[in-house]
Amino acid sequence: MPINRQTASFLQQRFNEVGIYPKGRHGQNFLVDLNLVDVLVRAAQLEKQDVVLEVGTGTGALTGQMAAQAGHVVTIEIDRQLHQLASEELIDVPNVTMVLQDVLRNKNNIHDTIISTVEEQLQKIEGSRFKLAANLPYNIATPLISNLLLTRITPYSMTVTIQKELADRIVAVPRTKDYSALSIWIQSLCSAEIVRIMPPTVFWPRPKVDSAIIHIVPDEKKRAAIPDIAAYQKFVRSLFFHRRKFLRSVLISSFKEELGKPDIDRIMAMVKMGAETRAEELPVERILELYNASRVVLTESGKIDDWKCR
Repeated sequence: MPINRQTASFLQQRFNEVGIYPKGRHGQNFLVDLNLVDVLVRAAQLEKQDVVLEVGTGTGALTGQMAAQAGHVVTIEIDRQLHQLASEELIDVPNVTMVLQDVLRNKNNIHDTIISTVEEQLQKIEGSRFKLAANLPYNIATPLISNLLLTRITPYSMTVTIQKELADRIVAVPRTKDYSALSIWIQSLCSAEIVRIMPPTVFWPRPKVDSAIIHIVPDEKKRAAIPDIAAYQKFVRSLFFHRRKFLRSVLISSFKEELGKPDIDRIMAMVKMGAETRAEELPVERILELYNASRVVLTESGKIDDWKCR
């Protein structure tokens, strides 16, 4: 399969030939360490039953390598010039669907065209699995990873290069500076591990920060334990609007239109949390207990639907 093995010298030559240059606004930092490209592909554990979503086609080098192992690759590129360049590189690769499209419809939603395209390919492969595998542009990594867990097709796994700071937040533990709503959201639904830390030198152009390959695997048992995934995401985010505030004050603010202070005190009592508890101190299991207690009180008060719709 005549797909280029992407190096900095290859990219510079190819870009000069066609008169284009990397665009910072699209997060175009190309992974040029071939060993680390191989690490990313191996970590994704691709098989012929897999339909892979790649966001950021670039020149098509990673696309072609994944297509050799997967059943099908749906690859998304926002840059028209790169899309054309990759089209030329991938012209003889039959199991690739290229889409010229912003993957995000808006900040909090993945474009439905992308989901529909992946679904179409999943239907063509018996026993198919959906995987995200990509060298992600930094600027879309958080909303893409977060919101793929809310789509009608749940990824079997997500293996991506992202900013190291973001990877640290995803795997963070309570009482650390990186522990956040994102940590709880991902860990409530998935297992996650950092596969490799990468310095700026392995990219062209070089970013100003370190990167990481992270492997995230959604867990069906964890998902099944949460009655309303979208409402849970909203709940978790609300806990960290003011991360240093006491939890009671945060809950009073979050439910101010639905519940009174006695209701909040009841919720706190149900989960045996004291007045000085903070969200940043609580492990995922305790956050889930707090969410379920809140649902009970909201339901008994007849306010559950009002809160979910806000």
